Amino acid sequence: MSEFTFNFNPLPAKKFSFLQDKETLGLFMKWSMLGRISAQTFSFDHHFLHYNREMFALDFFRDQVVVSSLKHLLPGVWVPLDKPVVSVCVEPVPCSRVSMDLFDPLYTCGILRPSGLVVKCFHELYPDYNKLRKMLKDEDSDEYYVVGHEDRAEFLFCLFKHLYLGGELCQYEDSVNPYIRTTKQIYKELISVQKDPETKKISVVSTVLKVWGYDESGRCYPGTPKDDQTFAYMIVDPLKRHVTLFCHFYGVGNLSF
Repeated sequence: MSEFTFNFNPLPAKKFSFLQDKETLGLFMKWSMLGRISAQTFSFDHHFLHYNREMFALDFFRDQVVVSSLKHLLPGVWVPLDKPVVSVCVEPVPCSRVSMDLFDPLYTCGILRPSGLVVKCFHELYPDYNKLRKMLKDEDSDEYYVVGHEDRAEFLFCLFKHLYLGGELCQYEDSVNPYIRTTKQIYKELISVQKDPETKKISVVSTVLKVWGYDESGRCYPGTPKDDQTFAYMIVDPLKRHVTLFCHFYGVGNLSF
């Protein structure tokens, strides 16, 4: 049993450009994610270690300051977390990439044109189906492992996949370029890096955790729908003692807190 409890305080001065600039918000509108994607940063008061990640997440979802700022989605309406979180599920997400070269194979295997245009393909149910969507979703496709297993697990790739698949009424872009730009923008704002003074090598210092919260009735956060596009990540900066909760709730978009 731990001798201490993590305490959290919101950092309202921490702003994210991807939640403010008109171009990105316009893309979220097209992708049916506007009003359903959010990021909130909190400070915490004890040293974070990887082995205590479950205790850290449970303390987070039990902290009254945090709880007062969290909402989850029931059909068509935001509601507070009205029951205490009794347990959490925490899944570490690899996060080591400091460049966008992870996506280079997409340009050399017939999924994308050199310009970034996505190659179309036939699908009986989805007239707008293409090879990129096939690579992201169809494990039996030849394209699926164009990006290797380890790279697919990286937070950078997960973020790109979330943006591409979007919300319930997602309007897909013909080009991958808006997705790559927006992925890079969000990733750079969420992830902390440091440079080795001797080698000049840049490395990620953040720890990324995919999290689910459960009350006495079952899963309560981030919402009850078990859709991969309803997600919550905790991005921990152990040096600054900051944690950002980055979430999306699958649906038609254009809601507001």
